[in-house]
Amino acid sequence: MSRHTETPRLTAPDIRARKGGDPVVCLTAYTAPMAKLLDPHCDLLLVGDSVGMVVHGLPNTVGVTLDMMILHGQAVMRGASQAMVVVDMPFGSYEASPEAAYANAARVLKETGAQAVKVESGPSIAATIAYLVERGIPVMGHVGLRPQAVNVDGKFRAKGRSPEERVQVLAEARAADEAGAFAIVVEGVDESLAPEITAAVAAPTIGIGASAQCDGQILVTDDLLGLFEWTPKFVRRYANLQTVIGQAVAAYAADVRARRFPAAAETYVLGGAKARQPRVARGDKRG
Repeated sequence: MSRHTETPRLTAPDIRARKGGDPVVCLTAYTAPMAKLLDPHCDLLLVGDSVGMVVHGLPNTVGVTLDMMILHGQAVMRGASQAMVVVDMPFGSYEASPEAAYANAARVLKETGAQAVKVESGPSIAATIAYLVERGIPVMGHVGLRPQAVNVDGKFRAKGRSPEERVQVLAEARAADEAGAFAIVVEGVDESLAPEITAAVAAPTIGIGASAQCDGQILVTDDLLGLFEWTPKFVRRYANLQTVIGQAVAAYAADVRARRFPAAAETYVLGGAKARQPRVARGDKRG
């Protein structure tokens, strides 16, 4: 009998089965060390294209490339062993045609080992979701505020303020659900719209700036940890690591400048105390 007792990694069917049950806990991850820290507490880790802004300093997610997503997906898979790992399909990698989307999504799964991809579910993407799912690629949808559409909207703007927007977002969620998405991110919508979407689709909804009535929640981990000065309205800070890191680095800089670091505890003495004494040449009669 095998002695292997490690908890198996969650899969798309596992997440889909949580509809209406225990809330699905999700966070973003971009590196192996962070993924390892988050893994015991999360059901799903998203390698979000937010990596472009959070890690690479880009003004939005439009400049993120497929190679960037694969690189960070590989890192997260090295760190996580239990949570399902989903990789965002970046802008321009899935919109041209279902066939192009499949080629890029297949590359992501092959090269990272992740279990699924996520696409922003605009009006024309349902057919692409169905095409991918039919060919063995689990897909997470994303409706409401869609960061990759920032150039169309002009800025990051919450959705569902008008009756027309509510109808559109609800229709996009239903289309993604009917196409086979195993879960749907609902971002930046009017609080009353999120429960309506949740009730209208069979897939679990994952809220971010939506409602506690969604089937799960996701945040950008760096926002949750307080690593940036500005915090979006929908984020609750659970730590203030920006201050902690600043204080630690200031203390280090002060110790270096005062020559307090490194001290004896942080230096190597190879060969014991005798190694510090100068050697006397043969025939030297001094001493």
